[in-house]
This record gives sequence, structure tokens and C-alpha cells, in this order.
Amino acid sequence: MYSDEDLAALCDVLDPRVAGDDPCLPHVMAADSVLDVGRGTGALLHRARREGHTGRLCGVDPDVTALGRARTRRDVEWCQGRAEDMGFRGEFALASMAGNVFQQFVTDAAQHAALTAVRTALREDGRLVFGTRDPRARAWERWTPDHATEVVDHHGRALRVEHRVESVEGGVVTLTETIADRDGAPVRVDRGVLRFTGVEEIDRLLTATGFRVHARFGDGGRGPLTDASREIVTVARPV
Repeated sequence: MYSDEDLAALCDVLDPRVAGDDPCLPHVMAADSVLDVGRGTGALLHRARREGHTGRLCGVDPDVTALGRARTRRDVEWCQGRAEDMGFRGEFALASMAGNVFQQFVTDAAQHAALTAVRTALREDGRLVFGTRDPRARAWERWTPDHATEVVDHHGRALRVEHRVESVEGGVVTLTETIADRDGAPVRVDRGVLRFTGVEEIDRLLTATGFRVHARFGDGGRGPLTDASREIVTVARPV
């Protein structure tokens, strides 16, 4: 079976933004202290160090296995825990939620708690940057075996990664991810739940947790948000 360690390594292979086109990266490079929330294996902060960031970088994630991979870099702080349990107070110039991690906060309470903790961790002149898939693009309709990804993992094994949606209810999508070998035999099946949050909901949530929108984009290249955008990239500032 495909282990948790294998899966953590595969996440970096599958992540199209490891190459540096994550919309959060320019903001990270411009900030002297950065808190990256929920970014698993630490790809964004690893990239920032490679690009020459010399300030404080801190990553928080509840996944012990993912953090084990993140800790291959010792010049970054790594904290195991949930976003809502962070104890930072006014320490960071920037907080980031890269890789659509915001969608993993599925309930109203979880979203509110995470953003409240982030607001507390930021300096008064700080910023928050995060992206999420725009629900208007209905990305889940493309999560089918016909859109599977063929990859070679860190052990040189040829794999096929496919998704199947179980349900879509109130903006919450439940799906399974199947990793199979070259003969099609499943080696791991995981189940996940993601929330799709629209612009109006995001804005209400930011207001309720002490933020105001500073800028908004429709993609990682800072293009405008339009009806055809697949992403919502938000930069917010404390009120």
C-alpha cells in the first residue's frame, strides 16, 4: 500500500505551483516575516528560501507526516497544530494560505476560527493572502477518471491519480482520490471534503474576523477577477 510518507512526497509532484507560480509567493518574498497556514510539506516556504528570503518563515500544519517532509529544511520554523489553535500574537507581516488550503475549512465555524487566529497572529500593518477555487467555475465537474493525472513518483513508480465526486451539497464537495499502479490496481484510496466559497461569502467572513479586502485577482498572475475566472485570490488587511 502507498504510505502516508509516499503520499506527502507525491503531493509535491502533483502540485503545479511548486515551480514558483503560486500567487502567494510574491507577497511572501516582499514580507520580512511570514506565517504559512496549512501548507503541508512546506513547498512555498522552501521556495522562498531558495529564492533568497532572509526573514522569518514559519509554517503551521496539523499533518505530522507532511511536516516531517517539510522539516528537510531547518532554516524554517515548523509548528504542528490546527490553524485555530495557533498562539501567535502580532508577530507576522504576512499570513498566507497557499494551494487552496482555505477550502479545507469546511464549516462556518472552522473558517471563522482560522481567520480569527490569523488576524491575531498578524501585525497591525500586516496582510493576509489566500486563494480558493471560484465556485462559479464548477471545478468538481472535471474531477472524473477521464481527467486523471499520470505521474512518476519519488521512487520512480508510474502512477495514475484520479478523482470521483461523491456529492455536492451547499458548496461542500465530497470526493475520493484513487492512486493506482501502471496496471490500474489501486494502491491507495483517500476521501476528502472541500468547501467552495464565493466572493460575497468571503467578504462577509473577512469583515466578521477583522479584515478588509485590499486587492483581489482572478488568477495567480494577478489578472482581474471575472465571471470566467477559476480562482479567487484575495489580499486582505486588518481593520
